[in-house]
Amino acid sequence: MTRPEPDAYFMRIALAVRSRANCTGRRVGAVIVRDGRILSTGYNGTPSKMRNCEEGGCHRCAHPEAYASGEGYDVCICVHAEQNALLAAARFGVAVADCTMYTTLQPCFGCLKELLQANVREVCYLQPWQSRFGDVYGALVERLGPERFRRVAVDDPDARWALGRAAEGERGLGHEDLR
Repeated sequence: MTRPEPDAYFMRIALAVRSRANCTGRRVGAVIVRDGRILSTGYNGTPSKMRNCEEGGCHRCAHPEAYASGEGYDVCICVHAEQNALLAAARFGVAVADCTMYTTLQPCFGCLKELLQANVREVCYLQPWQSRFGDVYGALVERLGPERFRRVAVDDPDARWALGRAAEGERGLGHEDLR
């Protein structure tokens, strides 16, 4: 066995974190790293101490047929993996400025804004997607710096499971629609 490069190492840890996700849309894991050390992790699902999506805790996840693509976020209580990683760091007083975020899915528009606002230095993702916000999303990537917004390729043996309903074609292709 060869020692993995840091990007592969941290992305594989994000994959392990993803295994705790309980959203029925997509399952995502995230890791915040500084100087080669993990500071925080997060996965997507309902807030702590609430019934998870798989148990019907989120109305939008429990009734996907009731919402058109991109609608129903006012009743969705799921928190994204990137948000949970940022919030866990904040809860424990851990600064994330100048850190790197490793996430198993390219961050949605909202999460990318939050990562920029938290001064995260670099975003590495495994699975890409196309934002329906095109140019505005591109402006956020430009603000971060395109060289610091990059895909890290590692084997993802559970990719189909992680797609949730998206793999079944029940939703559109936009990332905002699938979490």
